[in-house]
Amino acid sequence: MDTMPPAALVPNTPDTTTVLITQAPATPAVASPEEARSETASPTTTASPEPVDRLEQIVNGLTQKATAKQEVYRNTQAAFTLLRQVAQKVVNEVSGKLNPVDSSVVIEYRPVNEMEFHIKFSGDLLMFVLHSNIVTFPEEYGPMTSDYVKADFRRRFFGHLMIYNFMADSIKYQRLHDTGYLVGRMLINIENHYFLEGVEQLEMPTQDLVHDIVTETTMRLLVESAMIAAVNNDLLAQPMEDIDKITLKQKLENQQVCHPTKVGFSFARDQAS
Repeated sequence: MDTMPPAALVPNTPDTTTVLITQAPATPAVASPEEARSETASPTTTASPEPVDRLEQIVNGLTQKATAKQEVYRNTQAAFTLLRQVAQKVVNEVSGKLNPVDSSVVIEYRPVNEMEFHIKFSGDLLMFVLHSNIVTFPEEYGPMTSDYVKADFRRRFFGHLMIYNFMADSIKYQRLHDTGYLVGRMLINIENHYFLEGVEQLEMPTQDLVHDIVTETTMRLLVESAMIAAVNNDLLAQPMEDIDKITLKQKLENQQVCHPTKVGFSFARDQAS
């Protein structure tokens, strides 16, 4: 029997294995994490809002307030410097008028430090003090109720100068328990406007933060008014029953037996109530 040649045994069709290989789909590429999240996310899902940056809020708030307070303090320092210069002028002028009349009556300006100076005249001593802090007040207090303050939050902050009246001997003899009296307090804001609080004897023309601006004329009137108030505020002796008996310790500590005090001042707020 004739033998078929090897080629005749191969069917005239493509190899099944070859067909399977050529028709097999290509291996899919691995998706990136971003693509995977995109494919699985629901089409109705919306991005969540950005979280509140509280640190940024803190920084912004501090920056705005700190900037305003620094400017207020610079204004207050400048006002105190002007007040110091005016006080020296007034002292020189009054001294020049006093000497021909009575040279025994001495008036003098006394520098203490950059935040305090004194004017001594007769038995009185006025202390002028620059406070180091910037302050604000409750909504219902004084100038805070004005539309001017409410229109700009920076106008809520004030530097302040204070004037106290002491007996000159309280300082001389270091009588630490002697009382001093507040004559006036001047509040100064970021626009160099001022609001003055004090005794009725202060002869300041208005109490209007909107229109009152720190000037040399303003400061001169303040110094002169404070001096007039102090001159007119006499000493009040103690009643006999308060000094009829003392201990030796009280005498040694206080240096003097009798401690007269100032009559005191009348404040506009007391009269209004």
